[in-house]
Amino acid sequence: MRLLVMVSGSGTGLQSVLDAVAAGTLPLDVVAVGSDVPGCTGLDRAARAGVPTFTVARAAFADRTAWNDALEAAIAEHEPDLVLFAGFMRIVGPGVVRRFRIINTHPALLPAFPGAHGVRDALAYGAKVTGVTVHLVDDGVDTGPILAQRALDIRPGEGEESLHARLKVVEHGLLVEVLADLARRPEAPAGTETAEPETAR
Repeated sequence: MRLLVMVSGSGTGLQSVLDAVAAGTLPLDVVAVGSDVPGCTGLDRAARAGVPTFTVARAAFADRTAWNDALEAAIAEHEPDLVLFAGFMRIVGPGVVRRFRIINTHPALLPAFPGAHGVRDALAYGAKVTGVTVHLVDDGVDTGPILAQRALDIRPGEGEESLHARLKVVEHGLLVEVLADLARRPEAPAGTETAEPETAR
């Protein structure tokens, strides 16, 4: 399977994928890493791993339509079987969504707490349990079919930074598991895993 990864920031999710590929536990080929943020750390991680990179910066285009068209063309150049949004903080247009099979990670148990502030919103609501979701991307915001979920207990009095860090650990492990399953069974239909909550690590 040819995987293309899109990032916007530090690229820790990308790093978990690169590490699993290097260890031989993830049977796929990361063909390129793209970003909307020039010089972001995620691109540096890809370059150190010898993976080709590209940037399609939103500010370089007059409007979202032009940016989406350029992004679609840049992704298509690498002919991916699957695209991963790993901390990619842009909403893409329907042309991109319909052309490529895209998966995304989200730091909440969707459909609860969609959007850019899933961790903060769960804490503000007073949730006792949250988690991570790996899902297919559709035309909505965090509304695509769920591939897998894993729950995590929220510690009493826990803050956003602590919870986000613990969720990252769970997210990275679940992401690698889902990618490995998709690589071995690329035509398999989407399934849902909802594990028992993991306690504090």
